[in-house]
Amino acid sequence: MSMTMEPQPRLGVIVIRRQPASRRRGEGGTASDDAFWQMLSSCRLCPRRCSVNRLEGQAGFCRAAGRAVQVAKAFLHPWEEPCISGTRGSGTVFFTHCNLRCAFCQNFPISQQGLGRPLTVEQLGRIFLRLQAAGAHNINLVSPTHYLPQVALALRQVRGSGDLTIPVVWNSNAYEAPEALRTLAGLVDVYLPDLKYAADAPDSPARRYSRAPGYFAAATTAILEMFRQVGVPRLGKDGMIRRGLIIRHLVLPGHLDETRAVLRWIADNLPHKVFVSLMAQYVPVYGARQFPEINRRLTVAEYQQALDELEALGLEHGYQQEAGAASEEFIPAFDLDLAGI
Repeated sequence: MSMTMEPQPRLGVIVIRRQPASRRRGEGGTASDDAFWQMLSSCRLCPRRCSVNRLEGQAGFCRAAGRAVQVAKAFLHPWEEPCISGTRGSGTVFFTHCNLRCAFCQNFPISQQGLGRPLTVEQLGRIFLRLQAAGAHNINLVSPTHYLPQVALALRQVRGSGDLTIPVVWNSNAYEAPEALRTLAGLVDVYLPDLKYAADAPDSPARRYSRAPGYFAAATTAILEMFRQVGVPRLGKDGMIRRGLIIRHLVLPGHLDETRAVLRWIADNLPHKVFVSLMAQYVPVYGARQFPEINRRLTVAEYQQALDELEALGLEHGYQQEAGAASEEFIPAFDLDLAGI
């Protein structure tokens, strides 16, 4: 997700002392290699539980099939949250396909139209190492849900060898199965889910814009599992995140009720030291024109109301965006540049 982030005084970020992890780096993913591959034989990685045999080339809702991982871009991303992009950039890997159908997706050429190159698990691991060698602060996995087994195997290879030493960020839409996420314990250091919606009525935004029934119940359950694994954010002396949970929320035009409900859930269910990244970067691209109510940009007044709600709930740690973030110029060019692979 392309972002331009600026911390503001009203949303201060504090440095929290790092606490011992429950597992050593590289020891997560206790399932055998074969068990990871078998997860694709009847795919239930997300709440859709399509149960297709991807090993035999079948594809479910997300359209991913086979053993290969499809990737559209791997580069040093300068526009994520400051504690992720830092001064050298986040080693970001954009995966092809998605288990949502967001009408307003900024990454639609890869999420909806299938742009990407197939890679083996070994090639994916080499990309991680090349990004680290290029100076990346971390490895940032964007929309990895449907490739969880392959990603876990690649991480286990490069971490088990001791070659990958920087944090790993799982950057997802949170529409994930908690039992699948549990297999990542010890392999992922930072969870960066986007909690998009709250309502689940037949005409709710989750169903209308993303074709995601039961989104809120599934996403909040997944986020609680993420928090169980990594806890509140812990930053190094350089201000870069080493471990912890950051929750993103994109404010949609005309849907402040969704934003309020999402923020209230965070305030009621998680420590207030969890970072909240409240995004104003909505741009009506791709299929947004089909929905007149979101076929416009967010107003300054709408975003201010969202910030007021954040403050009223005592969610004081995280990030807010400047108005200029709502620009297509911050969307990466998906040019199939895969860090030289």
